[in-house]
Amino acid sequence: MLGLAAAVIAARRAAEENDCLATVGKVEVVPGGVNAIASCATGWLDARGRDPEAVRRVVAEVSHVAGEFDALVTEESWTPTTDFDAALVARIAGLLDGAPVIPTGAGHDAGILANAGVPTAMLFVRNPTGVSHSPDEWASADDCLTGVAALADVVAELAGPTAA
Repeated sequence: MLGLAAAVIAARRAAEENDCLATVGKVEVVPGGVNAIASCATGWLDARGRDPEAVRRVVAEVSHVAGEFDALVTEESWTPTTDFDAALVARIAGLLDGAPVIPTGAGHDAGILANAGVPTAMLFVRNPTGVSHSPDEWASADDCLTGVAALADVVAELAGPTAA
């Protein structure tokens, strides 16, 4: 557990130093009892950023710190930065009265499609905290309804004219 805790702290520090994001949002502890000393603790690190070398530096720093506790860091998967289709993004932004186009580290299913060559873009609903995948993430009901209306407009535009 101490090694995992040190690795989590190292991930946060290294991400800040390398202009990346890093999260350990999933852990598995054996035996997992409240009053039992852990015999094994596994954490999953999600590190992302625009610069692949910066992401690699984050992982290397976490690996170094984990190694001080005789722990091992292995790469389970690597996903390249998602670049959304510029023409589709421009078309959507124009349709939505110049809605801001923002860079994102978000991949989700859209990232899988985009990296497979399928023209892809994402719509985001305003989140005043700017934090995602966290209890601090929220959006007002009005912003959610605006997002639903924007999505409906985009789908209608992309589907083309309908028969009367």
